[in-house]
Amino acid sequence: MNNVTLSDKKEFLRWFLRNFKCKMKDSFYLLNYLMLNETLLTRVHFTNQLEQLPKTIMISTTCVPMTSFQFVKQDHVSYDVGTAFHDIRLNPEEDVFIGLFFKNWKSSPQYASVLEENPMNDHNVSQPHIVSLLAEMTLDHILRKQKEKQLYEEIDRALENGDQSRFLQLTGELNRLKDYEIH
Repeated sequence: MNNVTLSDKKEFLRWFLRNFKCKMKDSFYLLNYLMLNETLLTRVHFTNQLEQLPKTIMISTTCVPMTSFQFVKQDHVSYDVGTAFHDIRLNPEEDVFIGLFFKNWKSSPQYASVLEENPMNDHNVSQPHIVSLLAEMTLDHILRKQKEKQLYEEIDRALENGDQSRFLQLTGELNRLKDYEIH
């Protein structure tokens, strides 16, 4: 692994949290928590090669059409930031590999300064895994947009029929969907 210092990681996280908005607000809090806890931050490694690693976190910002958050530990997948936070707190001795996806991440000098290679790779980027991840994120985005459109249509029908309880139910569902997408 590259020799990225704590100072480098802190500086990068400060820059990232100042300049980007995570789709899930709790992702912001998780990154901030890691930045402020030096013991945990020593175990954090930034990489975009997340395959075959024991514990990974993928976070995306509002400016990219990708899955908001994904935590993987030993082939168990969660989309809940709280699950990742709990695991990190309970297992401070375990390395955490984080992939961040934001506008122009591939050409960001700030991100490049903290990127490390996946220690499980033999220096060959696994294109099928990257394509699979991008396909999953794209599908997730399309399904969310489709659900949003369906909710708007159902809200319109509820308004036309004067069905206030259905309207409130649907707008609540729409708001939850948008909160998940935006934060």
